[in-house]
Amino acid sequence: MNELLWGSPHVLTTFLLAMAPISELRGAIPYAMTVGKMSWQSAFLISVVGNFVPVIPILLLIGPLSERLRRYPVCDRFFQWLFARTRRKGKLIERFEALGVCLFVAVPLPMTGAWTGAAAAFVFGVRLRYAIPAIAAGILIAGTIVTLVVTGAISFVGVHTPVAH
Repeated sequence: MNELLWGSPHVLTTFLLAMAPISELRGAIPYAMTVGKMSWQSAFLISVVGNFVPVIPILLLIGPLSERLRRYPVCDRFFQWLFARTRRKGKLIERFEALGVCLFVAVPLPMTGAWTGAAAAFVFGVRLRYAIPAIAAGILIAGTIVTLVVTGAISFVGVHTPVAH
């Protein structure tokens, strides 16, 4: 786990990819293990921590920020789109609340993950004390799934992509 000492530019790239709203764990772990040549343990740890970093600021700031920005028509349209899309995609969260947030974040597919899970927790009124651990658990599950796929422990549709270490 020497990579954790920030001795490699790939560590920072992995951390930033995990923080980013589109790539999150789905991009960070494969990058770390293939391009960065990191062990699965380092890739997992750096990616999980990086993916969790924006969660609390999103949960704390999305309400006040959206309220202030919605005064501007272009921002209001964006938040209307974001919240309507979140409501459409969030049937699981609407029904199961914190457990739904966890499951939503845990599925490592496009447009799921910590960012969307945090927005959905806000939209559906999941209390912060339940949303934070639910998102953290979802991140751990998603990180495990992605790591297992990248190491080849799980394969889909006959595709086997082991990473040698």
